[in-house]
Amino acid sequence: MIVKQYIKDFEKLGFGMFVHFGPYSVIGKGEWSQELLHISNEEYAKAVKAFNPDPDWAKELVALAKEAGCKYINLTTRHHDGFSLYDTCGLNDFDAPHICGRDLVREFVDACRAEGIVPFFYHTLFDWKDDFFATDFKGYMKYLQDSVEILCKNYGKIGGLWFDGWWRAKDEDWQEDTLYGLIRKYQPEAMIVNNTGLAKLGQRGHIEIDSVTFERGKAVNVNTPDAPKYVAGEMCQVMNDHWGYAAEDINYKSVGSLVNDLVQCRRYHCNFLLNVGPMGNGKVRGIDAEILRLIGKWVSDNAEAVYDAEPCDIEVSNPEDFVLKNGNTYYLFRIKVPMSANPDVALSAAYNAFASFALNKKVRSAVWLDDGTAAEYEYADGKITIPTKAYEYGRSRFVRVCKIECE
Repeated sequence: MIVKQYIKDFEKLGFGMFVHFGPYSVIGKGEWSQELLHISNEEYAKAVKAFNPDPDWAKELVALAKEAGCKYINLTTRHHDGFSLYDTCGLNDFDAPHICGRDLVREFVDACRAEGIVPFFYHTLFDWKDDFFATDFKGYMKYLQDSVEILCKNYGKIGGLWFDGWWRAKDEDWQEDTLYGLIRKYQPEAMIVNNTGLAKLGQRGHIEIDSVTFERGKAVNVNTPDAPKYVAGEMCQVMNDHWGYAAEDINYKSVGSLVNDLVQCRRYHCNFLLNVGPMGNGKVRGIDAEILRLIGKWVSDNAEAVYDAEPCDIEVSNPEDFVLKNGNTYYLFRIKVPMSANPDVALSAAYNAFASFALNKKVRSAVWLDDGTAAEYEYADGKITIPTKAYEYGRSRFVRVCKIECE
């Protein structure tokens, strides 16, 4: 099996921010609003004209991502409405430089590099504008390739390109050899991702694809011994029901469930790509920002287990729990750890207070990463058992990690 270092490096990033941002953010009804709400091109043009993000939008976005613990950000450089956040260099005038006089992708990349965040570029594979995609597919393929070439040539080294929308024309010739060959020419170590969508989670595709996707799904092991190439895995997730900003979407997931999504991805050495949809001015909605900050606090406490540890074949007594490994250090992830409280005034949670697993090594120490306190454990006959107390009243963090160092 071919194993490429840049794919392994991508896996170590672990946690990324997905950003859906464009003129649809001004409308505030989601990224598909133009098509699903039957907004005419003339009406949509009003949102395009009003699209002019605040000067510091990119710096603030990157700072928030860093606070959340994200190591990379994937920005929608062009979504299905056909509007480009980058300078299309004469391909058309439906881009940010023509509308607001700024190259927003340049601002984004510069902000990422200033903070040590890896920039990734999402790019749509289809386009609603002027029916170009529907009426002249071969011509559109040339336009798509020219667009991707601009992104590969003009913004320095990037982490990867993330494509979306092949399912819009499943029977067409997408000329993947040409498209991916173009990327390899200019960005030989860029991750190439082609989102398989909700219908084909984890499915491999073209040999140049470097990561499979699990859009809003459940990550699993993605590599088998007979596979022609080692690939990464990535699950992208929304905080509520929309990718783009939707002012009336209040159906938010809990912070605990999003932390669990993150750790379940890491259980299988997959990355977690959590989306945020900035408002039209580039600001992130308050609730989105606070969710990211709360996740960041959990990630900061457990960083060494999130970024550096890898899966191993250890089975834990509780199927929901799991162990990751880094050398002679093991990390036990305990899921759904409840909070202690007076049973007359708090909901009780069914919880197995003990987790055990085989470990044929001498244990030097065991500590809980979130507060550094020593963890109790019993070791006998090649098996370690770790009792886990409920969180003390005043703390409820859903997932708890025990660091076990062995000789």
